[in-house]
Amino acid sequence: MGRQDRRVTVIVLLGAPGAGKGTQAVLLAERLGVPHVATGDLFRAAVRDNSPIGLEARLFMERGQLVPDDITIEMLLERLAQPDASGGAILDGFPRNRAQAEALDRALTERGSGVDLAVNIEVPSEELVQRLSGRWVCQEAGHVYNEATNPPLTSGICDIDGSPLVQREDDRADTIRARLDLQLESLRDVVDHYAQTGILRTVDGRQSIDEVAKAVHDVVTHETGKDAA
Repeated sequence: MGRQDRRVTVIVLLGAPGAGKGTQAVLLAERLGVPHVATGDLFRAAVRDNSPIGLEARLFMERGQLVPDDITIEMLLERLAQPDASGGAILDGFPRNRAQAEALDRALTERGSGVDLAVNIEVPSEELVQRLSGRWVCQEAGHVYNEATNPPLTSGICDIDGSPLVQREDDRADTIRARLDLQLESLRDVVDHYAQTGILRTVDGRQSIDEVAKAVHDVVTHETGKDAA
């Protein structure tokens, strides 16, 4: 089946934690009129609905284990077969490594489809650390603030209930830097996979949310011919 004849245009959105991938996936899906397919949402929906595949996934989730790739891909394929995805879908959160990317390619190829475009929202690692380590939460109710994007009116104090703001261990710069090193290694493998297949495009994620959204949309429109519904 020719690429232009595929029923579904599958776009993979890539980006490190803090790059704004989730935000951009939602914006792009709304702009194109296609579903935003996030694997975390798929897991929760399948478990909630007690579907056969959801019951399989639950066994792993309850043991604190990662859901195997074949189960995740089966969930994705079922989601892409839904009527609202007939014109395409934005994948967010999968693939996370090269093995998953290769497995997804094989599964889609068997259905006469494939990933049409992968867009990587690129942000330098030290800027990612800055963005992620700026998060503070209030002791009273867990209201979230960010030094860069959503600072409190008074430093160290929650706007809503006046309780002190604290930083969790996971949000400290050294902890984040160590975690990012592992995640970026896997991301680079996925980026390299799609670069080798010739469908990777990169967008500068250091811009404002609106500027990144425009850049992503322009790339998608140019590469796939898809535009706002």
